[in-house]
Amino acid sequence: MTDADTSVTPRVNDVTLTASIVERKALRYTPAGLPALDLGLHHESTVVEAGQPRKVVCDLRAVALGPMAVQLSRTDIGAELQIKGFLGMSRNGRGVLLHIIELN
Repeated sequence: MTDADTSVTPRVNDVTLTASIVERKALRYTPAGLPALDLGLHHESTVVEAGQPRKVVCDLRAVALGPMAVQLSRTDIGAELQIKGFLGMSRNGRGVLLHIIELN
């Protein structure tokens, strides 16, 4: 076996997104005692795809844990955020959930 056979290609799951808060649930706590907050986000932009401008509009569910959850629980509905995070499955296994780990 060569070194090339044992190398692992890193997989990337990084999301950077500008979105507005359209829904915010009550702050809750995980069984481990971490603050958790479920959010609804709305994104609108224009991007270039295949050389043509395309308007993108999407709504997505998001979650924040720990101090990020507490910070977002105090953020106004409608606030526009610069979000960094990663994608995972929702708790019920239906659909994608954005895990917010940083705000800019």
